[in-house]
Amino acid sequence: MSIQPFHLAFPVRDIPEAREFYGGLMGLQEGRSSAQWIDFDMYGHQVVTHLDLNLTASTHHNEVDGHAVPVPHFGVILTMDDWRTLRDRLVAAKVAFKIEPYIRFEGQTGEQATMFFLDPSGNALEFKAFADISQLFVK
Repeated sequence: MSIQPFHLAFPVRDIPEAREFYGGLMGLQEGRSSAQWIDFDMYGHQVVTHLDLNLTASTHHNEVDGHAVPVPHFGVILTMDDWRTLRDRLVAAKVAFKIEPYIRFEGQTGEQATMFFLDPSGNALEFKAFADISQLFVK
């Protein structure tokens, strides 16, 4: 499977705060930037934080596997090793998870490691990994 990088632009309430969270805490490499936006390399994908001084975070959730999954959310499907590395980095930094890291659909089709957390602006992120990536789209 050959995957092209995606581009996602989303609002943040404060540019220096976003730089510290995405660049500092998450360790994402910064690309171009201005006083109004910052490009980050999120595992080969371009995500761009854009300043929105009127930002209000979403509070909507949907039930998935017994958990209230925040909607909207975004993230990346990582290798299991990269997922564990990120999980450990976030746990060490005492990030408050919306959904603690765990194995979803354990023993079922689509079994995956997942975790949800918010950036300082209230944007929900999910990072997941499959022990068997061929299960990504299996019904």
